[in-house]
Amino acid sequence: MNNFTLKETPIDGLFLIETRKFGDDRGFFMETWNDSSFRDIGLDITFVQDNRSRSRKGTLRGLHFQRTRPQGKLVCVTRGEVFDAAVDLRRSSPTFGKWFGARLNGEEGVLFYISPGFAHGFYVTSETADFTYKCTDFYTPSDEGGLLWNDPAVGIDWPADNSSELIIAEKDKLYPTIENCFAFDF
Repeated sequence: MNNFTLKETPIDGLFLIETRKFGDDRGFFMETWNDSSFRDIGLDITFVQDNRSRSRKGTLRGLHFQRTRPQGKLVCVTRGEVFDAAVDLRRSSPTFGKWFGARLNGEEGVLFYISPGFAHGFYVTSETADFTYKCTDFYTPSDEGGLLWNDPAVGIDWPADNSSELIIAEKDKLYPTIENCFAFDF
């Protein structure tokens, strides 16, 4: 029996993945990755790097991508809650410049798979959040790119109460808008 259920989103290349959770009075157990099971649901992916971050409430990380070594990412919140968003940067895609977002939390255990060719970021809505992600290519600092988190042409509806209280890295504030942003040729 497969412990994963693939849910398509309005944008091709973005998938929510529901996991089966086995719980009792001690707590719960669930798989977050199984190569064979993922192939069975249509995702034949090879991961080469795992990452983890912890962020406090109000932190917005993103929107990030790599230019020449684009990464697919399987993201999961293990503690807390985030609003996770991805923007299609594939120039030939019918959804170029469109975004999709979902609330992810450590209790439900829903995973979000973001194919290569997307800018990705998240906003922390709980007091703290632990965020893990598997990547299909290695992180290369010199290859990093980004899209401005609040580009009005993209219009991500971040659930922030007050944008002046956001905690954002300086580099994330300086990324270009979609009009001037790098785009993938696939």
